[in-house]
Amino acid sequence: MDGTCRPFFAKITGMNTYLVLLRGVNVGGKNKVPMAELKKCLEALGFSSVTTYIASGNVFLASDKSAEEVQAMVEAALPQCFRLDDELIRARVLTEPQLRAVIENRPPGFGEQPDTYHSDAIFLMGVDAKEAMTAFSPREGVDQVWPGDGVIYSQRVSALRTKSRLSKIVDSPHYKSMTIRSWATTTRLLEIMQSLSAENE
Repeated sequence: MDGTCRPFFAKITGMNTYLVLLRGVNVGGKNKVPMAELKKCLEALGFSSVTTYIASGNVFLASDKSAEEVQAMVEAALPQCFRLDDELIRARVLTEPQLRAVIENRPPGFGEQPDTYHSDAIFLMGVDAKEAMTAFSPREGVDQVWPGDGVIYSQRVSALRTKSRLSKIVDSPHYKSMTIRSWATTTRLLEIMQSLSAENE
């Protein structure tokens, strides 16, 4: 999917529209998961209207199963469908209202000055925001982080990004429970999901 063209999204009674955020795929040449092959893998599990957005692991699908069931199925299938360098590939499954809440409940002004700040939504899996915040050691005048519901909002001054301490989160055990999306990608995902949800009504 190129962000502009979308396949017809199935209008099936009782089907839920989900966004699946995959952690750790197609990063630094590791855990290569071609999006076309991912689509086939998920369709083989019985999910319908599977479509992807860019290669960082963003998948939309329709299912009559719960978000928890979808997560478990996706996480179990990926090591079977692909040869992965790291088997710790996790998924965060969101409904459209949940994704919308992430954006609506952002800190005041967050993401509104893209020329000045680089802003990210750090989605959490199996860890709450209060606990995950211990992984961060923001540098004064460069970094800022805020806890949210199932997400951490991270912002750093673009001109000082080489001084940012955001990369230090990789040393925390909580890093394996996080997947990061730029704010521009996050808001674009909501736009797409709202369109898909409307088509599925």
